[in-house]
Amino acid sequence: MNKKHIMILGVGNILFTDEGLGIRIIEKLVDKYDFPENVSIQDGGVLGMNLLGVISETDYLIVVDAIKNKGTPGTLYRLEGDEIPKRILAKNSLHQVDLLEALTLCQALDKVPETVILGIEPKDIKTTGIELTAPIQERIDALIDMVLTELDGLGARVRLKGGNYLSCA
Repeated sequence: MNKKHIMILGVGNILFTDEGLGIRIIEKLVDKYDFPENVSIQDGGVLGMNLLGVISETDYLIVVDAIKNKGTPGTLYRLEGDEIPKRILAKNSLHQVDLLEALTLCQALDKVPETVILGIEPKDIKTTGIELTAPIQERIDALIDMVLTELDGLGARVRLKGGNYLSCA
């Protein structure tokens, strides 16, 4: 059976408090869960355009990031389709703009993955520090649940390390 390739891509800069959210989620996913062969986990950091190669090789892309949307810190977001360019263009960090450009360039390669962006409204993305702020830490499990639900909807069966398969139904 030919399963579609799914990539979970965490982006952000871990040196600026909540800006590192995507990377912190990737770390927790890798530490806590086992994924099927067709699911890859990628720490994208702030690579932006340098991710074009790996992005163009996937069928379904789940991006995890801080999403600045002028909402209350800790608000969860799920963006897809036309929502993505509007929200990313309003971002203050360059990696989101580079990510949008990389997705746009995938069109030239005729290999644009179906993309969803999951994230949390940050409290602070400018202060130097490696710890997430309290409102963001409180929402980490909810964001991980969103990622797992997304995978479940794509038919990817995830297991706790050394444990049973999860069901998000």
